[in-house]
Amino acid sequence: MSNTLRIAINGYGRIGRCVLRALYERNLQQRIQIVAINEPSDLDSMAYLTEFDSTHGAFTHTVAVAEDQLIIDDKAIQVFHETEPDAIAWDELNIDLLLECSGHFSERHQLQRFIDAGCPRLLLSHPGVSAEAVDNTIVAGINQDSLTKDQVLVSAASCTTNAIVPVLHLLHQQFGIEHAFLTTLHSVMNDQPLIDGYHHRDLRRTRSAMQSMVPVSTGLATGVERLLPELQGRVQAKAIRVPIVNVSAINLCVNFSQLVKQGDLLDFLDQAVREMPNLISYTRQHHASIDFNHNPHSAIIDSTQITTNDRGFANMLVWFDNEWGFAHRMLDVACAWAQRFNHH
Repeated sequence: MSNTLRIAINGYGRIGRCVLRALYERNLQQRIQIVAINEPSDLDSMAYLTEFDSTHGAFTHTVAVAEDQLIIDDKAIQVFHETEPDAIAWDELNIDLLLECSGHFSERHQLQRFIDAGCPRLLLSHPGVSAEAVDNTIVAGINQDSLTKDQVLVSAASCTTNAIVPVLHLLHQQFGIEHAFLTTLHSVMNDQPLIDGYHHRDLRRTRSAMQSMVPVSTGLATGVERLLPELQGRVQAKAIRVPIVNVSAINLCVNFSQLVKQGDLLDFLDQAVREMPNLISYTRQHHASIDFNHNPHSAIIDSTQITTNDRGFANMLVWFDNEWGFAHRMLDVACAWAQRFNHH
């Protein structure tokens, strides 16, 4: 059996393109081959947005097009333009894994349509609508060991879940968490308009993304408790979209089970992140959000924004590139899963 993992990407938007770019930036081409991309947009636009990106800069590899093919460094990727999961004979592509990056499918009966059309396994770039919608939800560095070769529908959770779960895991193991309140300050997304428009059922998301901070609903608390069941009933969350194009932050307010001095908390986090070097980073510098653009970590803990009091409360700020960091975690989960079905 080949050691090369053959994947396809369904949905070539922000995350789909970042996954392709991250694969090449990490030099994983010998380990992972992108066989096909399905994206409703036209091929010329796909090639152009692969080569030039306003957020992450110009792509350093050559990009060309041929009939129904996107060509990266002389390697051809078959391109489809379908909108329905079963419009493609996935089994004929001989892929090992499909990365579902469109965000349009989150219920099990929708995802099953890919499987019924010959896709052997599906990795989602977003949470399932419920725990039952997928066979497993994975946060790299936390529970990838629970992947099995028999699972076919797996979620890589969300960018915010990947950012905060490792941090909460570390804090709970060391100090015990009584309660955590999370406020995500998230950069704008494609479900918001540039100017006021009929863009969403959520009335707040009809407002201009670049003129206001916009509160939105979030399932982050549910996602955290799904991954860390020991915190069941102890997590609350809210989210606010802020008018920047990339990089987000989570303001974490946590009530520990014991008194924790600020110095002890700083020392612990400084040491703990060294055990997860590719997932969590720790900074002592005075940063603004732009400094974390194109940062591959799931989370960057800002030591300048950590405070505690004598009642067991702590306040922290966790930065993350919601596009680039998450794209790297999708690749990590794909590689970890591949090891379960005899790939490397």
